[in-house]
Amino acid sequence: MTTAPLGDALDEPLDAPATRGRARKYTQLLAVIHRAAVEVFASDGLAGASTQAIADKAGLSKAQLHYYIESKEALYRQVLQGIIDDWIGVFGFSDEAFGPRKVLSDLIHRKMVFSFEHPLRSRIFTAEMMRGAPVLRPMMDHSQQRTDQAAAVIQNWIDQGLMDPVDPILFLFHLWAVTQFYADHATQVALFRKVAESDEKDRRYLIEQVTEFLLKGAGVR
Repeated sequence: MTTAPLGDALDEPLDAPATRGRARKYTQLLAVIHRAAVEVFASDGLAGASTQAIADKAGLSKAQLHYYIESKEALYRQVLQGIIDDWIGVFGFSDEAFGPRKVLSDLIHRKMVFSFEHPLRSRIFTAEMMRGAPVLRPMMDHSQQRTDQAAAVIQNWIDQGLMDPVDPILFLFHLWAVTQFYADHATQVALFRKVAESDEKDRRYLIEQVTEFLLKGAGVR
């Protein structure tokens, strides 16, 4: 029977009745593999990535890695699904009744914090979209629904006179484009502003500036 020899976390076959401790260690190992995959896919893309590079980054042999994943492509799909799930959480609208200034400010804040804290995941998503989203396209139905719902909320605010008559979908695209810049170009931003990428004070300033820019551009009352 096949086993995965990686310390005591892997001493038992995966198909054996697992104790809670073994299950926890197994889950932790999968998280290590996914973190390694994010780094490699962000750096090399799907085509350039290799399971050997992912295994090396995770501290595993290639054989050990393949015990836990079906293929590089399957792992990439899992990473993308995780990113989609993240976006759904980030782009969830709070109660429409709070109005556009509160709801959109919170949205911009969440998106930029995610960009700051998870730039590699953001870059994987961007790279996938730039090559035509061949893997992502079948996974986007839920995101499309959420986007349509958000656009409907924005249109309702416009109808109430709380915003200028902007195109709701294009406004969401503009919001995405501006906030995504700080994930895809974090090094450039820090270099030109002469600050560290992890400077919390500067991050707060950027969030304030981007929020004001986007809300003013949409004529939010």
